[in-house]
Amino acid sequence: MSICVLAAGKVTVLAGAAFTLAWTHSVEKTRWEEHWQVTPAGLQVVEARIQGSGAGMDPPEGSVFRDGWWVYAPKVGPQRRLLLAASGATGGGWTLCAEGRCAVIGARPADPAVVTACEGHD
Repeated sequence: MSICVLAAGKVTVLAGAAFTLAWTHSVEKTRWEEHWQVTPAGLQVVEARIQGSGAGMDPPEGSVFRDGWWVYAPKVGPQRRLLLAASGATGGGWTLCAEGRCAVIGARPADPAVVTACEGHD
């Protein structure tokens, strides 16, 4: 399976079965990253990292502080799609990285981005 991103009216297909989403928290201005896998059941977040805490982004119980990041495994089931809509408060969108390539998506509040697994693009 591959990763499909619908943003700015066009679909981009990214090879690979894993990707990272990163963004800056709108209040604390600290980095947040999530590592995702594409599975037959959908998109599965396997690890999250927060480069700070506070303002609704406290690391959950069981988090480990490692190399300046709070690292944990979110307890969320597979997602059919991710809808990324910018608040306009962060000054940017999400950075999606897969297979060594990165792109900023969903940077403008009026342009949400949708991330899904692509079937038939192996």
